[in-house]
Amino acid sequence: MSEQRALPVPDGLDGLRVDAGLAKLLGLSRTAIVAMAEAGDVLIDGRTVGKSDRLIAGSNLEVVIPGPAAPQVVEPSEVDGLRVIYEDDEIAVVDKPVGVAVHPSPGWTGPTVVAGLAAMGLRIATSGAAERQGVVHRLDVGTTGVMVVAKSEHAYSVLKRAFKERTVKKIYHAVVQGHPDPTKGTIDAPIDRHPRHDYKFAVIADGRPSVTHYEVIEAFRHASLTEVRLETGRTHQIRVHFSALRHPCVGDLTYGADPSLAKDLKLTRQWLHARRLGFEHPADGQWVEFESEYPADLASALQRLQETS
Repeated sequence: MSEQRALPVPDGLDGLRVDAGLAKLLGLSRTAIVAMAEAGDVLIDGRTVGKSDRLIAGSNLEVVIPGPAAPQVVEPSEVDGLRVIYEDDEIAVVDKPVGVAVHPSPGWTGPTVVAGLAAMGLRIATSGAAERQGVVHRLDVGTTGVMVVAKSEHAYSVLKRAFKERTVKKIYHAVVQGHPDPTKGTIDAPIDRHPRHDYKFAVIADGRPSVTHYEVIEAFRHASLTEVRLETGRTHQIRVHFSALRHPCVGDLTYGADPSLAKDLKLTRQWLHARRLGFEHPADGQWVEFESEYPADLASALQRLQETS
C-alpha cells in the first residue's frame, strides 16, 4: 500500500532540486522520486511540483510514497558473447560483452547478464532486488569487461561490503581524446545527475564524492591509452571525469567525444574496458585477480591509432 507523508522541508535541503533533495530526505532513489513527481504525488505548499523544481526550507511538503512493486521475474535468455571466466561455489566471474545490461531495469528490453547466466544454468544468490539478485556491482551497457556475481548469500554479503569499503581493485583501460596533462594524476570531483539531461551525469558541486586515478600508458597523435583505477564507483564515473577534463573517452558522443574520430576508428561506443578486477575471495579471504582481453572493436580501434601515430 502507498504511504502519505507531510513534513516541512529541512533547512539543509534549501535550494536543492526536488529529485535530489527528496532522495536524501526520504532515503529513496532519484528514479523513484522522479516517478512520484511525474505522477503528481509531490506537493509543496499544496502545489504539485516537478523533479527539477527547487525546494524552499520551511515549506510544507506532501508526498505519496508508493508501496513495493511486484518482483520482476528474470527469464533465462542466451546472451551472445557472455563468457564465464571463473566459477566456484561462491562466485562467478564473467566477461561482459558490449550492448548487454547487467540486470533488467525500466525501459531496457535488451539482453542482460543476469538472464544470460540463468540460461547457462548458473545459480546466483537470492539477495538483492528480484531483478538483480546476486549483483554486487555494474558496468554500463556500452562498457565491456570483467565483473563478478555472487552465487552464495555469504559471497553477496562479503562482496557488497568490500565494494562499499573500497577494498576491491577495479582497473579499467580507456582511450581518451588528446593528451592528459599531467600524464599521471587523480581526478577528485563530485558527480551527480546532469541538471538538464536525466540520462547523463556531470561534475556537480554538491554531488557524491568521486575519485579516479589514472596514468597514460601510450600516447598517439590524437588520443591516449590510459590505465584507470577507480576509488569510488559512481555511474559513468570515468566518462564524466575525463569529459570534465576535456579529454572524453574516444567514441563517447554522449559526453562530448569527436564524432569524426569515432567514425575514423569505426567505433560505435566509448573506448572503455574493465580490464582487471581483484578482491579477497569470500570463501577464504585470499586475494584473487581476473583479467579481460580487449574485445574486437576496441582492439581494432587501438590498432588504427597505433598505425597512424
